[in-house]
Amino acid sequence: MDSAPLIDPFARPISYLRVSVTDRCDFRCTYCMAEHMQFLPKKELLSLEELDRLCSAFIGLGVKKLRITGGEPLVRRDIITFFRSVSRHLDSGQLEELTLTSNGSQLARFAPELAAIGIRRINVSLDTLDPAKFAAITRWGRLDQVLEGLKAAKAAGLQVKINTVALKGFNEDELFDLVRWCGEEGFDLTFIEVMPMGEMGEEERLDQYWPLSQLRARLAERFTLVDLAHRTGGPARYVSVGGTGQKIGFITPLSHNFCESCNRVRITCTGELYMCLGQEDRADLRAPLRASAQDADLVQAIREAISRKPKGHDFDYSRQKVEGQMPRHMSHTGG
Repeated sequence: MDSAPLIDPFARPISYLRVSVTDRCDFRCTYCMAEHMQFLPKKELLSLEELDRLCSAFIGLGVKKLRITGGEPLVRRDIITFFRSVSRHLDSGQLEELTLTSNGSQLARFAPELAAIGIRRINVSLDTLDPAKFAAITRWGRLDQVLEGLKAAKAAGLQVKINTVALKGFNEDELFDLVRWCGEEGFDLTFIEVMPMGEMGEEERLDQYWPLSQLRARLAERFTLVDLAHRTGGPARYVSVGGTGQKIGFITPLSHNFCESCNRVRITCTGELYMCLGQEDRADLRAPLRASAQDADLVQAIREAISRKPKGHDFDYSRQKVEGQMPRHMSHTGG
């Protein structure tokens, strides 16, 4: 099989793949999902075997970091068998990192096994430490369940990064509590800016836009923030907090800061490959995957798609998406 590394038209090697394994979630966060979601028919979703084959094809083409996302990846039935299978690429050395983004609800159950498989760090989405506010924003979630999951992750030796969506009037007053709590727990913390969007389901969120420039300025009133060159392959910019050594990241979805070095692509749970999260162009990989048990056509489809990877975000397109409804694959991210 053709195994020359994937290089896009701007000489950037594609080494980081994000893969959604399900559109389902056990929460209904107000900025991410409507309360009564219509989920995809099962036949449209890639099977775990198809997901494994797809990831393995990318790894054979030079992908070094694989991040599993959802929905909530840990609610996918038998997902541990997928993690266990894909971990063979860690053992071979072809894959440098296997990781996931989770809401934390299932970590108490799965953290020990994830660590045993070879996962070293995880991202957990958590927007508030207040149980009532947590219940309100997740609709179906329970904070104590997530905190138990985080405790289990720590006990299993997993490095945890907390992803917090900055929402004006919601978690604004918890800024320093979140920073302090993450410091005490030994968690890194990344704030995510979600742009004003109009309506998502029945939620009106225009008043909740909280620019990270304001959040950072507020942090700087209390702490000395030192910019870091640190990168995890994702879009976050990091600072260290003077005196504590704590690391805080900032993600602005429409930022162009790292387009010039973008090494990332994303696959949905139906096998659509997005070459850029800020553009609509995508490629169907499910068809070649299901058309043949051999990977030649699949690899050709991957290469053809990567040849269309743009230099950077189409800012007008991104702005239109934000003013309409941001696609869920842009709402919760992290390196």
